Amino acid sequence: MRTIRVETSAATILLTEAPEPKVRDRQSGEIAKDAVSGEALMTIGVVYIEEGESSLIKVTVPESGVSEGLALGAPVSLPGLVARPWESVFNGQQRHGIAFRAAAVTPAAFPAAMGVSA
Repeated sequence: MRTIRVETSAATILLTEAPEPKVRDRQSGEIAKDAVSGEALMTIGVVYIEEGESSLIKVTVPESGVSEGLALGAPVSLPGLVARPWESVFNGQQRHGIAFRAAAVTPAAFPAAMGVSA
């Protein structure tokens, strides 16, 4: 299915949930792995704020892409952020949504206030 690049340069992204392993199978506890590299995957929660609107989203990142120094409530950068629409049938019910994935999550700085002169 098609992936859509997400432009983040005008957004403020704040970490709301610390990285934790992405579970592939809840019954067995199996951790999800990248289909190409085999690397373990992690999920984080962020609030994505742009143009006065915000959304809480979960983002999948490879374990090696999780940087040190992440703090809850602090701004982060999500290089290579993409969105992928998905749909499936679970217990006879049609489900759909958007999955987000980034190459990494790194600490960032709060953006400078726009239109403020010193």
